Amino acid sequence: MERKVLGRGLEALIPIDSRVSHERVQMLKISQIQASRFQPRLNFSPEKIDELANSIKEKGVIQPILVRTIDADHYELIAGERRLRAAKKLGFTELPAIIRRVADADLLELSIIENIQREELNVLEEAKAYQRLGQEFGLAQETIAERVGKDKSSISNLLRILKLPNVVHDYISKNMITFGHAKALLSIHDEKRQIRFCKEIVQKGLSVRQAELGASSRSAYRIKGTKSEAKDMHIKNLEDQLQHALGTKVRIFPGKKRGKIEIEYYSLEDLDRVLNLFNINH
Repeated sequence: MERKVLGRGLEALIPIDSRVSHERVQMLKISQIQASRFQPRLNFSPEKIDELANSIKEKGVIQPILVRTIDADHYELIAGERRLRAAKKLGFTELPAIIRRVADADLLELSIIENIQREELNVLEEAKAYQRLGQEFGLAQETIAERVGKDKSSISNLLRILKLPNVVHDYISKNMITFGHAKALLSIHDEKRQIRFCKEIVQKGLSVRQAELGASSRSAYRIKGTKSEAKDMHIKNLEDQLQHALGTKVRIFPGKKRGKIEIEYYSLEDLDRVLNLFNINH
């Protein structure tokens, strides 16, 4: 089955300079090329780099890397970090490259789309990349969704997993649990319970459906010091009503005389939306 092309594609994001009639492949010194600071990938498989290095050794570099100019003698990578790493491993001193003009926001967007199309980002890396597009470049979730070829709810769900504990993030990064497992863990309110159940998922090899059922049984909210389960259910019902009204996760922490309400938001745009519901202008 033909794969769906995401977003606007590489050519739309890194257009050829209209003043240049054709592009020229140039040989650049590897010492002049630095990795992109907007690279969303956090982990590179040594085995995959070795495989690519062996291919390059046998067939050469078939596709030039893409770079942009930093100054007269230095360039920043746009696309092709695996090729760059493989070339360094082989001891190459030069690589064929094409130089293009790309803005910072488009460079991050390009890196995300390139990696998604090659299925090289895990869900945590993808979520952090979308978070950067929102925080550093002020892109709304709708805009991000449109540019990467996803619906807004997919972006929102991915951003939610950033709320999970770092221990869970480690399991995601190592591909020991899936995005479906991570979503199931979000229904558990307590971080310690999330971590404990996450370890159980890995140890027992639970499917996503099994994780969803297990998380559901663990998500019953227990308030320390309460005298009855009915009171717990009352708090849970209030949380559900608030979550429905605000469209985001809400938690109530009651005490003997005082308590607190925690309302989550997943981007500055989402915060504005919640504040508008309270008629708060800022």
